[in-house]
Amino acid sequence: MTAIPVRRRPALLAAGTATALALTLAACGGDSLEEEEGGSGTEESAGSLTIGGANFTEATIMTELYAQVLEEAGYDTTITTTEGRELYAPELESGAIDVVPEYAATMAEYYNAQENGPDAEPVASPDVEATVTVLRELAEPRGLTVLDAGEAVDQNAFAVSEEYAEEHGLTTLSDLGEAGLPVRIAAGEDCPTRPFCQPGLEETYGIDITAVDPLGVGTVQAKQAVQDGDDQLVLVTTTDATLDDFGLVLLEDDQNLQLADNVLPVLNTETASDENVAAALDEVTATLTTDHLIELNRQVDSERRKADEVAHDYLVEQGLIEG
Repeated sequence: MTAIPVRRRPALLAAGTATALALTLAACGGDSLEEEEGGSGTEESAGSLTIGGANFTEATIMTELYAQVLEEAGYDTTITTTEGRELYAPELESGAIDVVPEYAATMAEYYNAQENGPDAEPVASPDVEATVTVLRELAEPRGLTVLDAGEAVDQNAFAVSEEYAEEHGLTTLSDLGEAGLPVRIAAGEDCPTRPFCQPGLEETYGIDITAVDPLGVGTVQAKQAVQDGDDQLVLVTTTDATLDDFGLVLLEDDQNLQLADNVLPVLNTETASDENVAAALDEVTATLTTDHLIELNRQVDSERRKADEVAHDYLVEQGLIEG
């Protein structure tokens, strides 16, 4: 693990330079860690905390939000990014990482698979409170504290072109099923076996999936295929900030096929037990919405702003840190 010291973030930051951030939402493995350190001010520190997460746009923004509110609360912070959950979760359990931004259902199923095997029956559900309860039951024996979830949610979603939606009068996935249209879907290669993808669309909504185009989840190629009319449906996420760029609209998951992947902080109970840590993070959770996440992602992905600048401006605007 390589540490790169940086100065404490100034009150005013200039926008504009490009940032190289991965765009995949897959929690895949990797073999490198990158760190940056902050909080080198002269005031007495409340302690040192390491915030970890995956190396994709939204996770990078979330780690910055957490780091900056904790700096405002008086902590020295370090940010550690990895290629995915398989790397940072063990570090969180060991205390090498103190805090991570997580997704309730995905984290619950990650620990469910570890406890009960990869073919275990799902424990997460579309009910966020029930999902957080199950996550806590799985996480607490590992020395972790799961804070409350908020409104912001980043879950799987399906989009069609605006023209296709208008032509067939579609606003929901139920509408698509009832229309009886043959549908090619651009998605990950595992879509035919994933309950939230082809099987769920067929069983829950009665959608006639004729083929899966394995172009990935929310990739440029997948969205382009729907824009061009080669495919009719694309698997994306609810916080995708580039749908307008491709002339795409989400169809409402009106029968709650998708699980409750609300954003929430997970802490190492021993190393991040200070109640001020939870209080600072709870403020972010209570403020953040799905629309906020979409806009933050858009500023990084489309405007090519740096994640730390975007996070800083948002926190100032919401009154969570001083400008």
